[in-house]
Amino acid sequence: MANRIPIKDVIEANKCEQCTALCCSYITQEIDTPRSIYSFDTLLWQVAHQGVHVFKDSNGWFLLCQTRCQFLLPDNRCGIYERRPIICREHSHEACEFDSPIDEGCELYFQTFDELDDYCRKRFKHWDKRQAKFEVEQVRLGVW
Repeated sequence: MANRIPIKDVIEANKCEQCTALCCSYITQEIDTPRSIYSFDTLLWQVAHQGVHVFKDSNGWFLLCQTRCQFLLPDNRCGIYERRPIICREHSHEACEFDSPIDEGCELYFQTFDELDDYCRKRFKHWDKRQAKFEVEQVRLGVW
């Protein structure tokens, strides 16, 4: 946009005009609190995919997928504004991603495989033995 307002001049009334549709560039899905090595290993697999992050905040654990809404217009406005989903209607610009990035309010935030793997190595002393443990369990259950 050629007529961007300097950040210091952004107010509630013009905040959305200055944003690059941050709230429409990802989705989150609440997930069960991971407790086991297997649960964290599954999260590790998910974070290994591009644009997939995992975070924990005061509301719980979430999978975050960076993906732009298909209805955003080139000027970052909603192309289906009058029939947009309820969740979009409920989202408020009073406290949004423009004010503070999503990772600032998180207790834990993992953007990469290595970040989550490092966390798991500290959390689980037998992290590197998980594959062998899994195979033994599969044999015990008669799956293999």
